[in-house]
Amino acid sequence: MTMRRRFPVWRSALFVPANVERFVVKAVERGADALIIDLEDSVPLAQKDAARALVPGIVKRFRDTGKSDVMVRINQPLELAVRDIEVAVIQGVDAIKITKVEGAEHLRLLDEMVTRLEIDRGLEPGKIWFIGLIEAPGPLARAHDIARSTPRLAGISLGAEDYATAIGAKPTEETLLMPKQQVVQAARAAGIMPLGTIGSVADFADLDGYARIVRRSADFGFVGSACIHPSLVPILNAGFSPSTQDVEYAERVVALNKQAAAEGRASFAIDGKMIDIPIVQRAEALLERANAIASRSAGVARLT
Repeated sequence: MTMRRRFPVWRSALFVPANVERFVVKAVERGADALIIDLEDSVPLAQKDAARALVPGIVKRFRDTGKSDVMVRINQPLELAVRDIEVAVIQGVDAIKITKVEGAEHLRLLDEMVTRLEIDRGLEPGKIWFIGLIEAPGPLARAHDIARSTPRLAGISLGAEDYATAIGAKPTEETLLMPKQQVVQAARAAGIMPLGTIGSVADFADLDGYARIVRRSADFGFVGSACIHPSLVPILNAGFSPSTQDVEYAERVVALNKQAAAEGRASFAIDGKMIDIPIVQRAEALLERANAIASRSAGVARLT
């Protein structure tokens, strides 16, 4: 049985290009659980060195003026990843998003590098989380090994656009459904967070449609997603939070379960529906997440 770990609440993570000042300035106002300082796709190759030099200052600004966690998305191939990690392993960074993960050894190699930097720089070893992005069919076939690769790995997600390109498909909800479900299965089996949505993060024009996708993604087991536009942040925060009705029902389930246990019964009924152990466990998990989200909003804790 996989030991359950406690991870930050990351319902929404907003990409912020490191090289675009106007986006950096406004980022802390967006209400995202996390801000992703992007050194990858949004930064042209010729500007990557300049973008890296900006990271420490951006981290400090985010920490001084906002409540969001801070992530850094790094590049592949390895020679670029090494330079990115050199600037990302600093005080104030909560996670590093590892793009184009190839396999478990890939993550373990980067984990070793980050650990050495943490020790050299007086940081707590292992404190900076990894989020792994699977972006091709080969690594997807190794998703279970990837998900179990290192205790530093908090979650995995599917890079929808790159994955669709790799298989010669369009990044539609239908096309991505099966690989996204594989990511959920691998993450849950390893006890880490499944991140992402059934659709693509590139879709942000149709807000109603996006909200539907987010709700469906939560039903499939996802707990949060990155996004490229600030208009999507409140949709993600709402869609990946239990509703008031869900919380009230869960509280009712847990209370009646305690009553049933006191009476020597293992199951009971609510509104004509039989309630047994799996339903009680889901209710308990929902209440735990609701409490973690409430604590995060209050600035008390950032765990789920």
